[in-house]
Amino acid sequence: MTQPNIVLIITDHFRGDCLSRLGHPVVETPHLDSLSRSGAVFTHAYTPCPSCTPARRSLMTGLTPASQGMVGYQDFVPWDYNITMAGELTRAGYQTINIGKTHFYPRRLHLGFEQLITPEDYAAWLEQKPDVTGNRFAHGVDANSWMARPNHLPESQMEEAWFVDQARSFLDKRDPTRPFFLSLSFNGPHPPWCPPQVYYDQFINRDLPGPVVGDWAKHHADEADDPLDVNAWRGTIPPHQMQRARAAYYAYLAYLDAQVGYFNRLLNERGLNNTFLLFTSDHGEMLGDHNLWRKTYAYEASARIPFIMKWPQQMNLDTNREIEAVVGWEDIMPTFLDLAGANIPDTLEGRSILPLLKQESTDWRSYYHGEHSPCYHPENANQFLTDGAWKYIWNPITGDEQLFHLTEDPQECRNLAGQSEYDKTQALWRGRMVKELDGRPEGLSDGKQLIPGPVAAWREGGTGKVHMG
Repeated sequence: MTQPNIVLIITDHFRGDCLSRLGHPVVETPHLDSLSRSGAVFTHAYTPCPSCTPARRSLMTGLTPASQGMVGYQDFVPWDYNITMAGELTRAGYQTINIGKTHFYPRRLHLGFEQLITPEDYAAWLEQKPDVTGNRFAHGVDANSWMARPNHLPESQMEEAWFVDQARSFLDKRDPTRPFFLSLSFNGPHPPWCPPQVYYDQFINRDLPGPVVGDWAKHHADEADDPLDVNAWRGTIPPHQMQRARAAYYAYLAYLDAQVGYFNRLLNERGLNNTFLLFTSDHGEMLGDHNLWRKTYAYEASARIPFIMKWPQQMNLDTNREIEAVVGWEDIMPTFLDLAGANIPDTLEGRSILPLLKQESTDWRSYYHGEHSPCYHPENANQFLTDGAWKYIWNPITGDEQLFHLTEDPQECRNLAGQSEYDKTQALWRGRMVKELDGRPEGLSDGKQLIPGPVAAWREGGTGKVHMG
């Protein structure tokens, strides 16, 4: 098979359970469901570090957070990597372009992409529209807020629609003698949850399920500040505001689903059938579950992500599948290089998932590791392990443990840690975490036990030099 075109569609804050195919009672994602019919959906996909910048560093390098240097959220740290996904694909003969959000630093860093179109370009375009009053945030809702309302802009002038139009222009003007790698990166459904009015109207009056709150999560409501900040990371809000938040979030997902459907139609209309497409997100959104908001947490709502693939018929693979193997964002770069027939550098820590798609016998990982340093609060940190059936969470600051049996308790409402009947299971997962963290410069493990201690968001990869700023 000739080198396929590769399309990566990235969203921000898209929960892994929010696909109608997987049985969510409210969301409407018909276009994403349709993509999975021509490929597969991975039901246990996770982000290695559940916030924007560190997750994207792992995506673009094929490295775990500990190796690429950022294990939490921190701005204004240069991206200084010799081997990147776009750079390797460019070397393999691909025409490479990023359209949308990057989170690279310094701004407008190409990171191996030949072309770059960013949110700053959209903002400049919007400012020139004579019928627009204010900017994209003129609706008055903050960028990390639980508040919600319809967007003040018409659907055609929203950032996501503009990005898809830029993708259409690229498809029409690309070099037809080369395969292409297109990263189409949406900001939504990152707050503010201000979807187009027509989508908001579809959900605002529906009977929506409320947030789930575990038997361990009461303190996140009791300890919340009063009055609640509009960008609060924890706490409860009145039912009518919760209804607006959830309706607007689901409406934003439906709007993004429509944009994906439109882009897929553009591919089909241009006969670009030899295209491999992956839809995913850098992390999820707590959406009030367990009295929490936003991201950075190890819980399913924050750490589990959508992972949907559509592949060319020429690959001759079984389609319409739900694959349970545990995968993560560091697996994307080696998968794309494998598809391109390019060399996969030995330094990469992710693994190509093509053997899983081909249903070949493979020694796949038995569990997945993720982490996040303190964010929002000095003690708000986590290290987690999961195999899709169980999840073990350890707080490296406080030493607290949580154990969830996801098969029986997918919403993580019952913390089994400390219950005598689960002592052996807890010890098994704790032992795995001891091995996972052994040798790390933070000193969180001595190979025999876990040792609580400070964790910085950023350290220079491989040097052990820690940056606390």
